[in-house]
Amino acid sequence: MSTVNKSPAVIKCKAAVAWGPGEPLVMEEVDVDPPKEMEIRVKVVCTSICRSDVTQWENKVQSDLFPRIFGHEASGIVESVGEGVTEFQIGDHVLTVFIGECKNCKHCVSGKSNMCQKLGLERMGLMHSDQKTRFSVRGKPVYHYCAVSSFSEYTVVHSGSAVKIDTAVPMDRVCLLSCGVSAGLGAAWNVADITRGSTVVIFGLGTVGLSVAQGAKLRGASKIIGVDTNPEKREKGIAFGITDFINPDTCSQPVQQVIKGLTDGGADYSFECVGDTGVVTTALQSCCDGWGLTVTLGVPKLKPEVIAHYGLLLSGRTLKGSLFGGWRPKSDLPLLVNKYMNNEFELNNLVSHDMPFASINQALDLMREQKCLRCVLHM
Repeated sequence: MSTVNKSPAVIKCKAAVAWGPGEPLVMEEVDVDPPKEMEIRVKVVCTSICRSDVTQWENKVQSDLFPRIFGHEASGIVESVGEGVTEFQIGDHVLTVFIGECKNCKHCVSGKSNMCQKLGLERMGLMHSDQKTRFSVRGKPVYHYCAVSSFSEYTVVHSGSAVKIDTAVPMDRVCLLSCGVSAGLGAAWNVADITRGSTVVIFGLGTVGLSVAQGAKLRGASKIIGVDTNPEKREKGIAFGITDFINPDTCSQPVQQVIKGLTDGGADYSFECVGDTGVVTTALQSCCDGWGLTVTLGVPKLKPEVIAHYGLLLSGRTLKGSLFGGWRPKSDLPLLVNKYMNNEFELNNLVSHDMPFASINQALDLMREQKCLRCVLHM
C-alpha cells in the first residue's frame, strides 16, 4: 500500500519559465498543484537538457503555448501521490518519461509498440488526464512540456509516466535514460536489431548518435561510420565506437557516395540523429540495396516532409521511425537501468557539464552553440 499524503497542498517553488519562443528563461516562483487521480508530484533532483527542449523552446509555430516550463529528462523523489496510486510511495526515487505506458490500451497489450494510446506524446502543454495544467505563476496558468516539465523544483506527472528506480542509482546520471541515451540504444537494439559484423552509419554525433554508436559496438558491428560537420566530434565518436569519421563539409563528393565506397555499396544500417528531413534522404541513399535499413530519430525544426525517390524503396531499402528507441517505459526501462548499474554501457562520459539550476540559460546556450553533449542541472 502507498504511503499517501492525505491532504497535499499547493507547493510554491522555483521554476525556469519560458515566456516566449527563444526568450531567456526567467526563474519564477510558481504554484504547483497537488497530484490528482493517478498522478504523483515529484521533487526534481536532476534534469538534463535534450535537443528537443531547445527545438520546442525556439519553435514559433506554437507561440500560443507560453508561458511554458520545458524539460523532460529528469530524476527525482516522489513527494506526494494522488488518489488511486498504488505503485509509488512517498520517498520513492523515479525517472520521468515523456511517453507513458498504461498497460491496458491496444498498443500496450500488443507487445509490438510503445505508442501508448492513453499516455502517448503530449503536444498541447497539458496533463493527459484532464487537459489542464498543474502550474501557475501569479495566477496565470503555465503550460507543461511533454506532460513532464522538469525545469522546475517540483512537477506533477501521471503515474504511468514515471518509472521507479533503486535508491542506489546515481540520479545525476540516470536522468539521461529518460530520453536521449535510451532513444539511441533502443534504436540500435530494438528498432534496427543490429547484427554482428554489419556496417553502420550514423548522421549526427550528439548524445543520441553516440548512444547509437555505443549500441552498435556492443552488438559487434564491424564498421561504424560517424558523420558530423563538427570536426571535434571525431575524438568523442571514436571513444564510443566510431571506426570512421566523415565531415560532409570537407568531402569532394556527396557523402552518400563516400559511404558507399567505405561499405562496398552501402551500409546495412543508417541512423538519422540530426533532426533534418534532408539528412533522412541522404541516410536512405547511404544504405545498401536489398536490405538496407534507415532509422530516423531526430525531430526536425523545419520541413517535416521526407522526399525520396521511390526507387530507393523499390530496391529493398526500408525507412523506419523510432520514438524512445521502442522502449516501453514500465516494462523495459528497469532492465536498462540495471544494465547501466552493471556497467554494460556508458553514461558518465556523455555528460559534458554539471551545472546548478540557476545557470539554465547558460546551459541552453551551450546546447544551441553545439558546445556540449548533455548538461545536467542540479536542483
